[in-house]
Amino acid sequence: MKLTAAKVKNLKTPGMHSDGAGLALKIAPGGSKSWVYRGTVNGQRRTIGLGGWPATSLAQARAEANRLRTEIAQGMDPLAEKRRAAMPTFAEAARQLHELNCGRWKNGKHTKQWIATLEKHAFPAIGALSLDQIERRDVLAILLPIWTATPETARRVRQRIRSVLKFGMAHGWIKTNAAGEAIDGALPAMPRIVQGHLRSLPHSEVGDALAGLAGFSPARLCLRFVILTACRSGEARGALWDEIQGDTWTIPASRMKAGKEHRVPLSGAAMAVLEEASPFRRGNGLVFPSPMKAGPLSDMALTVLLRKAQLADRATVHGFRSSFRDWCAESGVARELAEAALAHTVGGVEGAYFRSDLFDQRRKVMAAWAAYVTEAETADSNVVRLKRA
Repeated sequence: MKLTAAKVKNLKTPGMHSDGAGLALKIAPGGSKSWVYRGTVNGQRRTIGLGGWPATSLAQARAEANRLRTEIAQGMDPLAEKRRAAMPTFAEAARQLHELNCGRWKNGKHTKQWIATLEKHAFPAIGALSLDQIERRDVLAILLPIWTATPETARRVRQRIRSVLKFGMAHGWIKTNAAGEAIDGALPAMPRIVQGHLRSLPHSEVGDALAGLAGFSPARLCLRFVILTACRSGEARGALWDEIQGDTWTIPASRMKAGKEHRVPLSGAAMAVLEEASPFRRGNGLVFPSPMKAGPLSDMALTVLLRKAQLADRATVHGFRSSFRDWCAESGVARELAEAALAHTVGGVEGAYFRSDLFDQRRKVMAAWAAYVTEAETADSNVVRLKRA
């Protein structure tokens, strides 16, 4: 029996109350009322919400149900059309995904480059297209010109386009990924990218390399500190005076790659570096502030030092961590001590049961490493200084 406006108002029983031809009033256990249309689309039963009562009247619900019946009879999928109307363009989806990940990505440079790569290579071609308009040929048109010329860039562009389209699939906007495996056959063989270890000096040459570095500046002091503490460049460049208490440097989890706080025991040589850095103190609290801007040193500042010392073809800043690790292995330092000093996450069963950061033992290791690379002035020296050019 068809509903009337009076019945709709007076009905209280929870459940579905049919008006016929697929339209029904749904009453929730709490008493709220809403309209739904139930029909068969492409062989599948669909339930489509039409709005709540009384905002949507009986007459309005019937009119909307009639419209849906007509669309379905013409072979259309009303739900798909509704999703399509809300579908973002590629640029909009990319920016949404980028925003979602900004808080998770700890590397500021990567965060900026992720969207910049798409802005440069993808947005001009597909940025204004809605996600469902993007086809394989569109993606290939972006990738083919750079696939063999700049393979690493091309790989990143494809991966990021693929991530945006995967984001679209997760939201139900699209069903296939135009940057997925289906285009592999249309891409030429990419030149092999050698993913070898970062360049690093033999540990026996680290001391001489330090002695050969020219100049005296926050950058040079920062590089010394990186080598003496075996930390990552970004951790040292972002170091704050407030993080240093006595001869212990505590790096907060927010600045660590593994997302866990890391304590670094400071050797006499490392403390000497801090003493020399003291005159560079500024209001921003950075231990090694940039002399060019109100912020930390750039990631290139230390690399420039290696270039000036003609070491860049043999070593990277990060490579000094490898030099330290090799020294540990050849000096009989226990693996767990070496890995803890590098703030590496230990996996497997060993990692599951490993809770101590071995701080006291690491203090001895870092003191020995400092003595090794600086050739301590005297055996009983309390402060071990780096050799100066």
